[in-house]
Amino acid sequence: MQLHIDTGNSVLRCAGKVFDPWALCWEARDDEVAGLVAISEVNLQAVTPQEAVRWLFQNQKVRQVPVAVIGAKIASDAECADAEALGKGLAEIGYTLLTGGRTGVMEAASRGAHEAGGMVLGLLPGDEFDTANPYVTIPLATGIGPTRNSIIARSARLLIAVGGGYGTITEMAYGLHYDRPVFALPSAPVVPGVVRCEDVDTVLSKIASAFLGLGVN
Repeated sequence: MQLHIDTGNSVLRCAGKVFDPWALCWEARDDEVAGLVAISEVNLQAVTPQEAVRWLFQNQKVRQVPVAVIGAKIASDAECADAEALGKGLAEIGYTLLTGGRTGVMEAASRGAHEAGGMVLGLLPGDEFDTANPYVTIPLATGIGPTRNSIIARSARLLIAVGGGYGTITEMAYGLHYDRPVFALPSAPVVPGVVRCEDVDTVLSKIASAFLGLGVN
């Protein structure tokens, strides 16, 4: 399924539909009724899903439904390095990051996104905002403990797991239960239905299709 940026109308097209960046869905749209100029092959630029998402964030007002990075609060150096690279990559493309707001994988991903100029939401288990790691832009104190894992999964457009144990498995399962695409690096637990990715670059490539509502491949 080929994606095209219609530079004449500044819209993203696929299979006869136009992507609505605020509703995050594809719409069959009558160009004349919508006030769009006639499609010209000269104005159609073929792009990959990742290129399309980057273009949307740079050129359109996109509804910032966050991407969640999940993992253990006590993580290995390798897991933290992956999480930081992932946070950085997400922010550079334009995604808003959602984490549990604490230490380990959560802090590493937050640091990567924060230092790349991204927006970082931290959904905290405790009662006070100051329990967040220093890289969280918007700390949300829930006071509900690990129950917040369900909210993280429900709130995200998609989830990415880096390392982790039982808590991460819970978040992955919640994500699948809520029909959210769930991706995982090799360090994450193996859960049926989760898309395994060999490295950070592969994750960033694969999540673009899911963010655009084009499924997981």
